[in-house]
Amino acid sequence: MKGDVFVFPVGLVHFQQNLGSGTAISQSSLSSQNPGVITVANSVFGPNPSISDDVLAKAFQVDKSIINSLQAQF
Repeated sequence: MKGDVFVFPVGLVHFQQNLGSGTAISQSSLSSQNPGVITVANSVFGPNPSISDDVLAKAFQVDKSIINSLQAQF
């Protein structure tokens, strides 16, 4: 069986999407029984260094002014 292996660092917000036409299989595991909580809004709109306005506007399909408004809240 061919495939890929991904390791996500602790606290890294991520997603996966199957772009192929076949069935995707995913096996996930955590490094602890108590993985904690990551607030997505803080991780996306309030990190230091910040994520580029252009990247966020394209990812959320909104105008940069909306992104700037959201980032100002963090």
